[in-house]
Amino acid sequence: MSHVFHRSLTSDLPTVVGGRGNYLIDDSGRAYLDACGGAAVSCLGHDHPKVREAIKAQVDTLAFAHTGEFTNAPAEALADFIIERMPDGTGDGRVMYLGSGSEAMEAALKLARQYHLERGDSARTKIIARKPSYHGNTLGALATGGHAGRRAPFAPLLMDVSHIDAPYPYRQRGSAESEDDYALRLANLLEAEIHAQGAGNVMAFVAEPVIGASLGTQPAPQGYFARIREICDTHGVLFIADEVMCGMGRTGTLFALEQEGIAADITTTAKGLGAGYQPIAAVIAAQNVVTAIADGSGKLWNGHTYMSHAIATAGALAVQQVIEGENLLQNVKDRGTQLEAALRQTLGHYPHVGDIRGRGLFWTVELVANRETKATFPAGNLLAGRIQADAKARGLMVYGAQGCVDGINGDHVLLAPSYTSSAEEIDQIVTLLADTIDAVTGG
Repeated sequence: MSHVFHRSLTSDLPTVVGGRGNYLIDDSGRAYLDACGGAAVSCLGHDHPKVREAIKAQVDTLAFAHTGEFTNAPAEALADFIIERMPDGTGDGRVMYLGSGSEAMEAALKLARQYHLERGDSARTKIIARKPSYHGNTLGALATGGHAGRRAPFAPLLMDVSHIDAPYPYRQRGSAESEDDYALRLANLLEAEIHAQGAGNVMAFVAEPVIGASLGTQPAPQGYFARIREICDTHGVLFIADEVMCGMGRTGTLFALEQEGIAADITTTAKGLGAGYQPIAAVIAAQNVVTAIADGSGKLWNGHTYMSHAIATAGALAVQQVIEGENLLQNVKDRGTQLEAALRQTLGHYPHVGDIRGRGLFWTVELVANRETKATFPAGNLLAGRIQADAKARGLMVYGAQGCVDGINGDHVLLAPSYTSSAEEIDQIVTLLADTIDAVTGG
């Protein structure tokens, strides 16, 4: 019997003992092709030598020193690397390191509050986010997220956050509505909610540039985020971009928001930052946020014990240097084009495939009971979980999730292959996924 508090107390998990490229190896010697990176985490596979060597070298140099008293070289170098590559409009920002995406979201919310207090704007306490969305599993992050199923057990503990609809054109966009009109209609929901909350009361708007786990790799319609930026600027609201899942190259650019032509005031990132080699996340503050604090108290009011951990930042720096040095963002674009084409060609005609959406190496297949009506399978069928389990039995790791329609109903399967994936691996992923969907849905 295991004494680990696993996510499921009723299932036996295989023990993973190693990694070989984009494969995980269990203690029986079985290999699993990792087509989701755990949860869009392992963007360099599982055994990149340059990252391993960087971590080993840092272990031999320094592990930990409290950041209230010291800084360290890898933390400084990684911050320089990130700030130099931020979207235009960020300015001379700063980076705060934490241990997980959930912690990063908590810190981003606190940072937004501090920004307004430093400027004497104490009335701003309200947060607006979107549904469906997922921003982490700590209480503040869970409250900010708009995923009904994940929130429900903890609802009495959550602070009040208002939510607007996220763009979901498969189910929302009118048949006669242009993409521009749809983008404007959805973005203007933010302005309406700001007025409903009182413009002087709203602290921040939180959104994923490409929605991850809750809706399944849903990009925004063209022009949506430009209008969001305009609304936030008009009303003095900070825009927090949650790039924990979609950032650090996953969509073909280092930051997903680059493709929208705007910059956020605060950006969170994690998964692809360290590629799973060490736990690490980051909050990136744009120059306007840093200036308000520097001109005010001059202190960051949110501190954590393991901030700027030397081994974690050394590993993450090596990850980012590999992505850039090996030109892997171009491979994300190339393999992403291949993955989209293969998914549409192989699965586009399936009676239970309603939508195929994504960007870069971040793609989702949404499953429906009826393609014509877009009706979902009953939630009790646990379809996404069954597909995930069946795929694993075939040696393929995918991310199956339920609740894309309303947090309870709607099933989708998310793919997030490694940036190092080959053309052959992409074809193998699509073939195995198609076989799995055939088996579970009956064709």
